Amino acid sequence: MYIAHKRENDSKTQSIKKHLECTANKAKDFGNSFDNGDYAYICGLLHDIGKYSTDFQNKIINSSNARVDHSTAGAIEINRKVDLFGKLLAYCIAGHHGGLPDGGNKSDTATEVTLNGRLKRAKQLPDYSYFEKEINIVDFLSGKVPNIRPLNKGGFSLSFYIRMIYSCLVDSDFLDTELFMSINKVDRSVNYDYKLFNKKLNRYIAKFKNKEREINKKRAEILNDCIEKSTNEKGLFTLTVPTGGGKTISSLAFAINHVLEHGMDRIIYVIPYTSIIEQTGKIFKDILGQANVLEHHSNFDFKNEEDLIFHKLKLSSENWDIPIVVTTNVQFFESLFANKSSRCRKLHNITNSVIIFDEAQMIPTQFLTPCLMSISELVINYKSSCVLCSATQPSLKDRFPKEISINEICENTELLYEFFRRTKVVNRGKMEVAQIAEELNNCNQALCIVNSKKHAIQIYSKLSGEGAFHLSTRMCPKHRNEVLDKIKQRLEDEMPCKVVSTQLIEAGVDVDFPLVYRSMAGIDSIVQAGGRCNRENKLEVGIINVFEPESVFTKNMPSSIKRPIEVAKTIMRRFEDILSPQAIKLYFEELYNFEGEEGLDINNIFKEMEKGAEGCNFNFNFKQVASKFKLIDENTIPVIIGFDKNAEELINKLRFIDEYKSILRTIQPYTVNVYENEFDKMHGGNMIEVINDGIYVLRDINMYKEKTGLEFTVETGIGIFI
Repeated sequence: MYIAHKRENDSKTQSIKKHLECTANKAKDFGNSFDNGDYAYICGLLHDIGKYSTDFQNKIINSSNARVDHSTAGAIEINRKVDLFGKLLAYCIAGHHGGLPDGGNKSDTATEVTLNGRLKRAKQLPDYSYFEKEINIVDFLSGKVPNIRPLNKGGFSLSFYIRMIYSCLVDSDFLDTELFMSINKVDRSVNYDYKLFNKKLNRYIAKFKNKEREINKKRAEILNDCIEKSTNEKGLFTLTVPTGGGKTISSLAFAINHVLEHGMDRIIYVIPYTSIIEQTGKIFKDILGQANVLEHHSNFDFKNEEDLIFHKLKLSSENWDIPIVVTTNVQFFESLFANKSSRCRKLHNITNSVIIFDEAQMIPTQFLTPCLMSISELVINYKSSCVLCSATQPSLKDRFPKEISINEICENTELLYEFFRRTKVVNRGKMEVAQIAEELNNCNQALCIVNSKKHAIQIYSKLSGEGAFHLSTRMCPKHRNEVLDKIKQRLEDEMPCKVVSTQLIEAGVDVDFPLVYRSMAGIDSIVQAGGRCNRENKLEVGIINVFEPESVFTKNMPSSIKRPIEVAKTIMRRFEDILSPQAIKLYFEELYNFEGEEGLDINNIFKEMEKGAEGCNFNFNFKQVASKFKLIDENTIPVIIGFDKNAEELINKLRFIDEYKSILRTIQPYTVNVYENEFDKMHGGNMIEVINDGIYVLRDINMYKEKTGLEFTVETGIGIFI
């Protein structure tokens, strides 16, 4: 028997034939979700035929660590045996362990690690021909083309298709191997019933109905619109609901009812920031049950993995096989452009889903084109419905392919805006730190939002009296959440509360101030700031003071902030009400025109993939694209803070335990990201303890302040003590 796997604990073996057939059948089931099961099946059937070589069998039998190339063989055979489109599948097989490779060029030699190079290695590989006696693939897929509708020039569509087939292959390979190696002991079963979910949701939303307050009646109207439109055909939708309109629950109602109407598989919420995810995730878990909702983001703690619910949530984070997923823009979009198997396993489970993009205007402008094209693929070729949800709907209609039409769920968006309008923007011109601080000190409750940590700290340092708070990413998430809880309690108790924050508070944080100061920013950011002002409509009108900061806080501002500000200034000159739907529509149109096509795809991701189909060469550079598609610049380094006793205990475990992956997940809420130049200064000043490569702890806890978090100057690396 030719062996695919051998268990260490009992030396039992699994044959290659059984592994290939089981993997192929699983892959076919996954691929059938988007009507391409046959292509996924053949990948599963051939992915490990390189294991039929004597070299690999010796490795398995002797439990050797010797490296034997077992994935190139399947890539070569599938390229030979599947007419024209075999090369598409060769990417999947060649990369099923190491990641989808770059296609390279026709001129690549066998020494190259590109797909073109590896396809020339037939003579260099150990003999694996015995596979033909066990695996029958004669005439398989002969003349059959991928069951997709190519968009634009077709290259992006084909590259997206390769990733989806790759996902089917690698997840089925992982699952079958796991099943054998664990002796069937890993329980991934998830039982759920969307009809039951709908009953639970209806019980929850009953409180919206029969309420005397007009705002609750309007929220109920929005909810009813969402339920009615859920019977529409699958496609691309917008949900334009002003802040305070209850879009989180209403969009969930749309999603559940849409799933029931069309027999769909899951609901995925894509949210810009972890602060909103934790808030949204809690709401969904309270309604639908903790076991049915996966929060997949860097700050989520799976707690005790021996607990059955948390253990299953951890397993579902690997491939999103769970009814409700709440995740970040970074996790969602970077997975769609990743090349590693661990990131791509989940992709086939995105198909046939309802995908809600909350705060859609927060999709990063520099990656807008590839993000929109991926949304288009999910709608046209992968049976999903996507909802762009926002109070400030970006002007995207003309940026989708002609095959896409957009349906607005709430048709009376202008009437909704008028009803929920509860703030007024006042242009205050230039304001210095001292003036802002003085005005804040004269207020009982006020929020000031600025664009830089430096600006925030200087204003905060001049606040006096009780109830003054600072928020920024210099504070670890655990610290920020504790401060936010205090802020919310003081607001509810009508106690003095003056907050200076960076933009992080704009991202759906549920606070309600009567007065907001906002440093000049893009219109979308000003609207988000307005969402923290008079949120519950307790006042006739809340005031948003927009001001120009001193030049010291703007001279080194990145262009990604400068450009929206310049466009916003033109809108402010043309519109008395810059928060109106007309002003917001024009703002996004002007911003996208200002950026130009290159500015909406700064790394030429879309163009690179489109080029791959030219001349039917199918040369897609997956590895290069994955390295370039990073929504957040990676020039920051996480530093762990001994913020409390729990953090200190976790740090001690890191010092003395070799297997620390689960600890790193748990300790995420105690980290602060610092820029590389800052880190170098701190490290050089002996302020950083290096526990392991990539695991760094703040050595001098005195650098971390109770009110403001991590403080130091880049120039000297010396802590600032206030």
